[in-house]
Amino acid sequence: MSKRARVRAPELQGRAWINTGGKDLSLADFKGRTLILDFWTFCCVNCLHVLDELRELEEKHRDTVLIVGVHSPKFVHEADHQAVVDAVERYEVHHPVLDDPELATWKSYAVRAWPTLVVIDPEGYVVAQHAGEGHAHALETLVGQLEAEHAAKGTLRRGDGPYVPPEPVPTELRFPGKALLLPGGTFLVSDTTRHQLVELAADGESVVRRIGAGERGLTDGTSERARFSEPQGLALLPDGTVAVADTVNHALRRFDPATGEVTTLAGTGRQWWQGSPTEGPAREVDLSSPWDVAWFAGRLWIAMAGVHQLWAYDPEAGTVRVAAGTTNEGLVDGPAEEAWFAQPSGLAATGDRLWIADSETSAVRYVERDGKGFTVRTAVGTGLFDFGHRDGAADQALLQHPLGVTALPDGSVAISDTYNHALRRYDPATGEVSTLATDLREPSGAVLVDGDIVVVESARHRLTRLRLPEEAVRVEAVAHRTQRAATDIAPGTLRLEVVFQAPEGQKLDTRYGPSTRLLVSSTPPELLAGGDGAGMDLSRELVLTEGVTEGVLHVSAMAASCDDDPANEYPACHVHQQDWGVPVRITEGGANRLPLVLAGMDH
Repeated sequence: MSKRARVRAPELQGRAWINTGGKDLSLADFKGRTLILDFWTFCCVNCLHVLDELRELEEKHRDTVLIVGVHSPKFVHEADHQAVVDAVERYEVHHPVLDDPELATWKSYAVRAWPTLVVIDPEGYVVAQHAGEGHAHALETLVGQLEAEHAAKGTLRRGDGPYVPPEPVPTELRFPGKALLLPGGTFLVSDTTRHQLVELAADGESVVRRIGAGERGLTDGTSERARFSEPQGLALLPDGTVAVADTVNHALRRFDPATGEVTTLAGTGRQWWQGSPTEGPAREVDLSSPWDVAWFAGRLWIAMAGVHQLWAYDPEAGTVRVAAGTTNEGLVDGPAEEAWFAQPSGLAATGDRLWIADSETSAVRYVERDGKGFTVRTAVGTGLFDFGHRDGAADQALLQHPLGVTALPDGSVAISDTYNHALRRYDPATGEVSTLATDLREPSGAVLVDGDIVVVESARHRLTRLRLPEEAVRVEAVAHRTQRAATDIAPGTLRLEVVFQAPEGQKLDTRYGPSTRLLVSSTPPELLAGGDGAGMDLSRELVLTEGVTEGVLHVSAMAASCDDDPANEYPACHVHQQDWGVPVRITEGGANRLPLVLAGMDH
């Protein structure tokens, strides 16, 4: 195998370890094993995709490979230790996790984006770094090589890892996601971590029945046999059945309350990647982390959190298609096909509007008809980096990673303001944002019942019924920006280089044209005088505007590689993809080159 750079891995530093039975760990505890550090934060859907990608690798190489999550927060709420503990259970993370609220380990490994994977060999040297998604095959190849190499050298140590599972807690629900009021007055709840739907009586507490075997899978059939994988959103269809956003299965399912049968409406079970079809027969088109669903304008709209879009399912034609969004992550209004979203996670329909909780921009957006098409507008929120808890005029109000919206009878919207532990309200008539309730634990959705509102308190594992107050609650205003150290760059021209080295045994896939894509934009847009926009090369000259002293560079890169075997007519191909938001400060003496590692090492 090719000779690799030898870079000694920095020590792991953080506040506390999770999933170790209370034991603190250091790099010495992993000597003799291949160690994969997974830098993640629990708000990030791409990080959740990577957790899922790693499951098979983790199981297959259990005695030679150790995965350690390094939790590096974006939002203030994600720096709360109990919230990290909850997220580790919620997403079934079955390996040790280092809680790193000050980003100490993030900085020592020069990480620039969530998610990032760093591979450390059994002797304690960093041998590879991968940003974004789609690296499972490359990791599998590298892990196999390291296993053989270090077994031959006598530096490989086999055995059990330091993972200690937490004690199970007996609650009827476990991190529920969304709820739906059924016509008979009962509630249907997505019991996300247990991979089930649960029907609760009108009291919101007593279990009527469970739907699903309670194990991760994609299986149709009876309530006892069917399987889901972290289901979230629920919506009534005109025929009385319920559409289910089966998030980690990348599928849309249907539950029939009358018969208990579960069937698949849309999706293949595979995750959508750039270049995949964006419309067609529903069972033949890949989806990506559908998080919520709502019936609007004669279609079932899908909040496709994994690709920052809205899709629509037509039950009569049996088709799905993109309805809004470009797959670029951000906050851009306008015609539906040109709008940008950031992990849309909640939907609520009224007669003329589809309301959207756009979680990563801490925003509430909406879609409305505009002549023959649809237009996207923003009610509350400014972008990817500003969040907080501030009431008042919508143009200066702040939310923190909301996951749900609920239409209220007076035309206003209740917002499940998840990371503020609050229920908020936006009133289009006055343009004001207020707080309806606080001391809710990660509310992720809500439903109206007889003038009350029933909130899904996800991290308290329950439904909570509240009176809709006449007067809003007053809270102390607080504003935040995402805290990441800015990169100092020199004025003038900046050389942007996305580092991509095809995994061993693979090459760039150029059979159908260029196999790479690079998209660059900035906040504020005035930061760049040249070099923004889309292109095929993974390097580019960016021209910085004179007089602008700081901002954020948004970089999206994709590369496709295929097995390099001339004898194989149909080589397996793999897509590698990542989005970066890099805060920059323009200063004399700063760098004139910005390397971003998609896969490999920057030498």
